[in-house]
Amino acid sequence: MQFISHNTEDTIEIGKKIGQMCKSGTVISLRGSLGAGKTVIAKGIAQYLNIEDAIVSPTFTIIQEYDGDLPLYHMDLYRISGCDEFEMLGGEEMLYGNGVTLIEWSEKIEEMLPDDTIYIDINILDNLDREITLTNN
Repeated sequence: MQFISHNTEDTIEIGKKIGQMCKSGTVISLRGSLGAGKTVIAKGIAQYLNIEDAIVSPTFTIIQEYDGDLPLYHMDLYRISGCDEFEMLGGEEMLYGNGVTLIEWSEKIEEMLPDDTIYIDINILDNLDREITLTNN
């Protein structure tokens, strides 16, 4: 499945559409360069899940939990070294928990991701639009 986003509002709406596909236990890998729109997608998913808190990238907290129709676990693994550190933070519990888990920079724990992980790749096009592609291995 592929989308083109022309602006932040489009990206939030795409996130809401992705939110419709989420159920308890859904794990989503958000992949893209810095500034691609990973957190904006997360905002749209959070809006669909009726989360009222402001969604910000958890770059410094690493894991942020939100309450909504389903719990949302938003992770930014940019600053961790790999699987061992992820386990020490309790991240593995969330991968197999009752909520929706969004992971930015999931490449750091690729071998730990569930087989049914949804991958969202965000590419910045020449005109600064975003090409957003969903795949499920």
